[in-house]
Amino acid sequence: MKERTASVKDITMQKIKTYLWFENQAEEAATFYTSLFPNSEIVHVQRAGEAAMTVTFTLAGQEHIALNGGPQFTFNEAISLYVDCETQEEVDELWAKLADGGEEGPCGWLKDRYGLSWQIIPKALPELMSTSDPAAAERVMKAMFGMKKISVQGLLDAAAS
Repeated sequence: MKERTASVKDITMQKIKTYLWFENQAEEAATFYTSLFPNSEIVHVQRAGEAAMTVTFTLAGQEHIALNGGPQFTFNEAISLYVDCETQEEVDELWAKLADGGEEGPCGWLKDRYGLSWQIIPKALPELMSTSDPAAAERVMKAMFGMKKISVQGLLDAAAS
Protein backbone atom coordinates (compact mmCIF):
# COMPACT_ATOMS: atom_id res chain seq x y z
CA MET A 1 0.00 0.00 0.00
CA LYS A 2 1.34 3.38 -1.00
CA GLU A 3 0.92 5.93 1.77
CA ARG A 4 2.42 9.37 1.63
CA THR A 5 3.41 11.44 4.61
CA ALA A 6 0.82 14.14 5.05
CA SER A 7 0.88 17.35 7.01
CA VAL A 8 -2.19 18.64 8.82
CA LYS A 9 -2.48 21.27 6.07
CA ASP A 10 -2.61 18.53 3.39
CA ILE A 11 -5.37 16.66 5.22
CA THR A 12 -7.61 19.69 5.72
CA MET A 13 -7.42 21.43 2.32
CA GLN A 14 -10.79 20.17 1.03
CA LYS A 15 -13.57 21.81 3.03
CA ILE A 16 -16.24 19.12 2.57
CA LYS A 17 -15.30 15.44 2.65
CA THR A 18 -17.22 12.21 2.49
CA TYR A 19 -16.91 10.33 5.80
CA LEU A 20 -17.52 6.60 5.48
CA TRP A 21 -18.26 4.36 8.48
CA PHE A 22 -17.00 0.79 8.17
CA GLU A 23 -17.26 -1.94 10.74
CA ASN A 24 -13.55 -2.81 10.60
CA GLN A 25 -12.48 -2.71 6.92
CA ALA A 26 -11.66 1.01 6.49
CA GLU A 27 -8.03 0.53 5.49
CA GLU A 28 -8.80 -2.48 3.27
CA ALA A 29 -11.61 -0.59 1.52
CA ALA A 30 -9.53 2.57 1.04
CA THR A 31 -6.70 0.51 -0.41
CA PHE A 32 -9.12 -1.20 -2.79
CA TYR A 33 -10.80 2.04 -3.87
CA THR A 34 -7.51 3.86 -4.47
CA SER A 35 -6.38 1.01 -6.73
CA LEU A 36 -9.32 1.68 -9.07
CA PHE A 37 -8.98 5.36 -9.92
CA PRO A 38 -6.13 7.49 -11.26
CA ASN A 39 -5.02 10.36 -9.02
CA SER A 40 -5.93 8.35 -5.90
CA GLU A 41 -3.90 7.52 -2.83
CA ILE A 42 -3.90 6.80 0.87
CA VAL A 43 -3.00 10.14 2.45
CA HIS A 44 -2.91 9.30 6.15
CA VAL A 45 -3.76 6.42 8.49
CA GLN A 46 -4.50 7.24 12.11
CA ARG A 47 -3.82 4.16 14.21
CA ALA A 48 -4.62 2.94 17.68
CA GLY A 49 -1.81 0.46 18.15
CA GLU A 50 -1.76 -1.72 15.03
CA ALA A 51 -5.40 -1.07 14.11
CA ALA A 52 -6.41 1.72 11.74
CA MET A 53 -8.97 4.07 13.27
CA THR A 54 -9.35 6.46 10.35
CA VAL A 55 -7.96 6.43 6.84
CA THR A 56 -7.82 9.62 4.80
CA PHE A 57 -7.62 8.92 1.09
CA THR A 58 -8.28 10.53 -2.27
CA LEU A 59 -10.27 9.12 -5.17
CA ALA A 60 -9.65 10.96 -8.42
CA GLY A 61 -8.41 13.90 -6.37
CA GLN A 62 -11.42 14.03 -4.03
CA GLU A 63 -10.71 13.46 -0.37
CA HIS A 64 -12.60 10.94 1.75
CA ILE A 65 -12.23 9.63 5.27
CA ALA A 66 -12.94 6.05 6.30
CA LEU A 67 -13.57 5.11 9.93
CA ASN A 68 -13.48 1.73 11.61
CA GLY A 69 -16.49 2.50 13.78
CA GLY A 70 -17.90 -0.92 14.58
CA PRO A 71 -21.13 -2.65 13.57
CA GLN A 72 -23.63 -0.03 14.81
CA PHE A 73 -24.19 1.50 11.37
CA THR A 74 -24.15 0.08 7.85
CA PHE A 75 -24.33 1.61 4.42
CA ASN A 76 -27.58 1.82 2.46
CA GLU A 77 -28.68 3.28 -0.86
CA ALA A 78 -29.53 6.64 0.71
CA ILE A 79 -25.98 7.66 -0.22
CA SER A 80 -23.84 6.55 -3.14
CA LEU A 81 -20.68 7.54 -4.93
CA TYR A 82 -21.39 8.64 -8.52
CA VAL A 83 -18.70 7.90 -11.10
CA ASP A 84 -18.91 9.87 -14.34
CA CYS A 85 -17.40 7.45 -16.88
CA GLU A 86 -16.00 8.61 -20.21
CA THR A 87 -16.39 5.31 -22.10
CA GLN A 88 -18.13 1.95 -22.08
CA GLU A 89 -14.74 0.38 -21.33
CA GLU A 90 -14.46 2.45 -18.15
CA VAL A 91 -18.01 1.45 -17.16
CA ASP A 92 -17.21 -2.21 -17.80
CA GLU A 93 -13.95 -2.17 -15.86
CA LEU A 94 -15.27 -0.33 -12.81
CA TRP A 95 -18.48 -2.37 -12.80
CA ALA A 96 -16.58 -5.65 -12.81
CA LYS A 97 -14.18 -4.61 -10.04
CA LEU A 98 -16.70 -2.90 -7.77
CA ALA A 99 -19.42 -5.55 -8.18
CA ASP A 100 -16.97 -8.40 -7.45
CA GLY A 101 -18.11 -9.71 -4.08
CA GLY A 102 -20.91 -7.15 -4.02
CA GLU A 103 -24.36 -6.89 -5.53
CA GLU A 104 -25.50 -5.51 -8.89
CA GLY A 105 -28.49 -3.21 -8.82
CA PRO A 106 -30.68 -1.52 -11.44
CA CYS A 107 -29.90 1.54 -13.55
CA GLY A 108 -26.13 1.60 -13.09
CA TRP A 109 -26.20 1.12 -9.31
CA LEU A 110 -24.26 -1.52 -7.40
CA LYS A 111 -23.11 -2.27 -3.88
CA ASP A 112 -19.47 -3.18 -3.47
CA ARG A 113 -18.14 -5.93 -1.18
CA TYR A 114 -18.19 -3.46 1.74
CA GLY A 115 -21.84 -2.52 1.20
CA LEU A 116 -21.14 0.97 -0.21
CA SER A 117 -23.42 1.97 -3.09
CA TRP A 118 -21.97 3.27 -6.34
CA GLN A 119 -23.50 4.68 -9.52
CA ILE A 120 -21.35 3.80 -12.53
CA ILE A 121 -22.74 6.11 -15.20
CA PRO A 122 -21.43 6.81 -18.71
CA LYS A 123 -21.42 10.47 -19.75
CA ALA A 124 -23.68 9.46 -22.63
CA LEU A 125 -26.63 8.84 -20.28
CA PRO A 126 -27.23 12.41 -19.05
CA GLU A 127 -26.35 13.73 -22.50
CA LEU A 128 -28.95 11.51 -24.20
CA MET A 129 -31.56 12.25 -21.54
CA SER A 130 -31.02 16.00 -22.07
CA THR A 131 -31.76 15.88 -25.79
CA SER A 132 -34.20 18.36 -27.28
CA ASP A 133 -36.29 15.36 -28.46
CA PRO A 134 -38.50 14.40 -25.49
CA ALA A 135 -39.57 11.10 -27.10
CA ALA A 136 -35.92 10.05 -27.55
CA ALA A 137 -35.14 11.04 -23.95
CA GLU A 138 -38.07 8.95 -22.75
CA ARG A 139 -36.87 5.94 -24.76
CA VAL A 140 -33.40 6.32 -23.27
CA MET A 141 -34.82 6.49 -19.76
CA LYS A 142 -36.99 3.42 -20.39
CA ALA A 143 -33.96 1.53 -21.75
CA MET A 144 -31.92 2.52 -18.68
CA PHE A 145 -34.66 1.19 -16.37
CA GLY A 146 -34.20 -2.24 -17.99
CA MET A 147 -30.44 -2.32 -17.41
CA LYS A 148 -28.21 -3.16 -14.50
CA LYS A 149 -24.80 -2.13 -15.90
CA ILE A 150 -25.46 0.71 -18.34
CA SER A 151 -24.81 -0.07 -22.01
CA VAL A 152 -23.94 3.00 -24.05
CA GLN A 153 -24.87 1.19 -27.26
CA GLY A 154 -28.22 0.21 -25.74
CA LEU A 155 -28.86 3.85 -24.89
CA LEU A 156 -27.86 5.01 -28.38
CA ASP A 157 -30.10 2.36 -29.96
CA ALA A 158 -33.02 3.47 -27.78
CA ALA A 159 -32.48 7.13 -28.65
CA ALA A 160 -32.38 6.34 -32.38
CA SER A 161 -35.34 3.95 -32.51
